[in-house]
Amino acid sequence: MTTDARLTDTDLARSLEGDFTSAHADVNGTRLHYVTGGSGEPLVLLGGWPQTWWQFHKIMPALARHYRVIAVDLRGMGGSAKPQSGYDKKTMARDVHELVRHLGHDRAHLAGHDIGAMVAYAFAANHPEATGRLALLDVAHPDENFRKFPLLPTAEAGTDWETAPGIYLWWFAFNQVKGLPEQLLDGRMGILNDWLFGYLLKDQSSIDEHSRAVYAAAYGTPDAVRAGNAWYQAFRQDVADFTTYDRVTAPILGLAGDRNLDYLRETLARHGTDTTVRAVPDSGHYLPEEQPERVAKELTEFFA
Repeated sequence: MTTDARLTDTDLARSLEGDFTSAHADVNGTRLHYVTGGSGEPLVLLGGWPQTWWQFHKIMPALARHYRVIAVDLRGMGGSAKPQSGYDKKTMARDVHELVRHLGHDRAHLAGHDIGAMVAYAFAANHPEATGRLALLDVAHPDENFRKFPLLPTAEAGTDWETAPGIYLWWFAFNQVKGLPEQLLDGRMGILNDWLFGYLLKDQSSIDEHSRAVYAAAYGTPDAVRAGNAWYQAFRQDVADFTTYDRVTAPILGLAGDRNLDYLRETLARHGTDTTVRAVPDSGHYLPEEQPERVAKELTEFFA
């Protein structure tokens, strides 16, 4: 990811309490990076933009006491390959399914946050026989409601958690533009990240400078920005794919921060047949980093 040894995936994995290792696997025509540790039933963790597997570092040691934790960099993320195509969530779910099988498992639990939640749901929809239980953190799979996001904010947009009356998803549109973001953000992704964290974190200190450096390095090249944006550019295909899915029958746990609870409860009621949605109080969007003890407890109890 970077020449700074403290930020390499190998050293980051070794820095965690417990025995975690960093590795790669060639699956579904691409190359995925993952970090694994612990023993027991496999539990796959899938993160989102603009982060990497490291976003789960606060909860991985606790989860590894009960499960074989497999934290994956999605196609286009961090230490994984960044091909020119395949960023629809159905294809990315197939990546993860093949990785699970590569690691010797026929079935796994999944927990996803942000883009990772979309991929986790697509995994359950397309590979039900390989799905144990499913946890979706703060985000659901794209559906027709994604077409209704406003171009203009409904009120003064604000610039941080305290001044924003709600979430104005301007970056959903920005990331649709091909070619321009990677030029603007080449070597400057940390600036955008800090703005997003300021806007979506209730507690700014919950993502420290070291973690911010990890994420800035992971998206520090035009190719990395292009790949991350491709997850957003695939939303139209994701919405079309969603219309072909039956409602997921695997048990689903939704965890939401202070502003997304109603959205997640209403959405998952349409997406699944056995859903429970719980609040994670005093948290913005980045639940595993803002409230790690609560999230680890909820996940451990749910998957048990």
